[in-house]
Amino acid sequence: MPQNSVAGSQLPDSPSAHLHAHRDGDALHVHFTEQRSQSVLAWSLVLTLGFAVVEVVTGFISNSLALISDAGHMVTDAAALGLALLAQMIAKRPPSARNSFGFGRAEALAAFVNSLVLLVLVGWIVVEAVHRFSQPEQVQGAMVTVVAAIGLLINVVLAYILSRGESNMNTRAALVNVIGDLLGSVAALAAGAVIYYTGWMQIDPLLSIFVAMLILKSTWSVLRESYHFLMEGVPEHIDYLQVGADLGRIDGVLSVHDLHVWDMSPGQPALIGHVEITDLSRWPAILQNIKTMLLDKHGIDHITLQAEVPHDA
Repeated sequence: MPQNSVAGSQLPDSPSAHLHAHRDGDALHVHFTEQRSQSVLAWSLVLTLGFAVVEVVTGFISNSLALISDAGHMVTDAAALGLALLAQMIAKRPPSARNSFGFGRAEALAAFVNSLVLLVLVGWIVVEAVHRFSQPEQVQGAMVTVVAAIGLLINVVLAYILSRGESNMNTRAALVNVIGDLLGSVAALAAGAVIYYTGWMQIDPLLSIFVAMLILKSTWSVLRESYHFLMEGVPEHIDYLQVGADLGRIDGVLSVHDLHVWDMSPGQPALIGHVEITDLSRWPAILQNIKTMLLDKHGIDHITLQAEVPHDA
């Protein structure tokens, strides 16, 4: 029996382990993220949740929409980081008899849910800000300034921690949230200072809308990426039509049909399809040429192809 590859040997012993194992010559990746660490997200969650409580309380005491917006974003961030942490824990689970592809999509699902929640938060901020333009409310500028300054420092630390960790869709979504928080803290700090020195209350809702639009822009990119992945879209860096054309140019290939390209888990593209060839006896050599071309030219390692001969042959 051929030896299992390194990827296959990482799977724990289970009744279905031998079915999920990769052997020599198979794709190199596995269907779970064994080496991924949760410490970065865990520390980020602790810092975010701790300060979120402080901002929620002082936001309502000072009656600052900018601070309340930032506080709401911090609370949402805490939930987002919690989901991200849970998703990474789930994604580390190996494939099972009921989930043969593993749980890598849990990360994209968490990123998608986080983005939807942020869109709701942006909507609330804009509605409240519009109301305050017509009916300005008194804001305690000094309290807002102090709390926002502390929040800015914490968000800088969080952004640094997340940017130094492993990059994947889930941590990028969490980093987007933290950057939105950082911008929210800057806006709240500016609003507090302007109100304290000038008494101009409209700066509070004005800067809140500005931050909301920045959050919307960054959130939309994460939402689009996670949605595309969950819908099994062709990876952004792969030209589907070019892949089909390159397959058709392989010596011995007559045509290609029922071709599908998608990400099995983030950054791990896969391809399946039917290949019509001139002679089935040549299939091993043709398949090797196809595998080499797809890996070298398109970065596709996980390949499943069915060879066929013309029906009239």
